[in-house]
Amino acid sequence: MFTELNVFKLANAMATHAGTRQALVSQNIANADTPGYHAKDIKPFSEVFDDDSQQGTMRASRHNHLNGSSGQGMNWTVSESGAGTDPNDNSVSIESEILKGVEVKRQHDKALAIYKSSMNVLRASLGRG
Repeated sequence: MFTELNVFKLANAMATHAGTRQALVSQNIANADTPGYHAKDIKPFSEVFDDDSQQGTMRASRHNHLNGSSGQGMNWTVSESGAGTDPNDNSVSIESEILKGVEVKRQHDKALAIYKSSMNVLRASLGRG
């Protein structure tokens, strides 16, 4: 009955996105002095999850909906920044990467809060909360 709740899928996708983005931020900071390295990033979660660019098209809401095409394969394509601004053609800015790291931590904390709140509501509805 409670195996396929969308709120848990949302929290999982949000936490996974935050983990992926944090890994890229860490990689960028580690390569801040590497000549020719270009900073990498992925789209923010709000853009990936709520992609309403095609108004009126159908969206799968569960794994067997719409001929088995699920919305779980989110487009988390890694993109690189343009040409570097440093003399060694490096495009990493430590300050912006630190700000991205803070943003990612907030996103991960939000995902955990959604998960915990949903668990509390579920427990209360079962009379165990």
